[in-house]
Amino acid sequence: MPTRPDESTLVRRGLALAWLIVVWDVIEGAVAITAGLAAQSIALVGFGIDSAIEVFAAAVVIWQLRGGAQARTRPALRMIALSFYVLAAYVAFESARDLITQDKAGESLVGIILSIVALAVMVPVAIAQQRTGRALGNPVLSAQAKETWLSNYLSLSLLVGLGLNIAVGWWWADPLIALIVAGAAANAGHEAWEESRNHGPEDNG
Repeated sequence: MPTRPDESTLVRRGLALAWLIVVWDVIEGAVAITAGLAAQSIALVGFGIDSAIEVFAAAVVIWQLRGGAQARTRPALRMIALSFYVLAAYVAFESARDLITQDKAGESLVGIILSIVALAVMVPVAIAQQRTGRALGNPVLSAQAKETWLSNYLSLSLLVGLGLNIAVGWWWADPLIALIVAGAAANAGHEAWEESRNHGPEDNG
């Protein structure tokens, strides 16, 4: 029967996953924003903005874990909650604007390929984060795992939206799906903020 990894091993694993997210999302974000601007796709640009926000959230996890498995929990959770709110506000505003003005996105094969690759890379990372956060009893790592899953949902919705735009010309699918993702981001931000209330100032060290 395999033995359970000790706390220091789990912390190192959490740090390695966070650094992997930083490297991947810097590359992913640059590609997504460049392709999104070229195709005038709010969902694709939003996907790139999400990558930047994930880099911030991963940096928060690195900062928190370097202080210890349970250190700095309250401020770290609140910073991650704010990152969810920023994503939700940006994507909701841009999506609503595109629906109102009927700003039609161009076709983007690059965006479709990127979303498929992102799912292949980040689904295993999200699973590993979830398991590591649960094993550590670390709500910050668990919250970031939710953000990684949200990014995966955004990848899937992006794939569907861009695919429908190419296949049947449903330009409105792009901003409509992005609005749904914005709602999910806002809800995740609320959950992270509420979780932070369960941790007092003694967790800030």
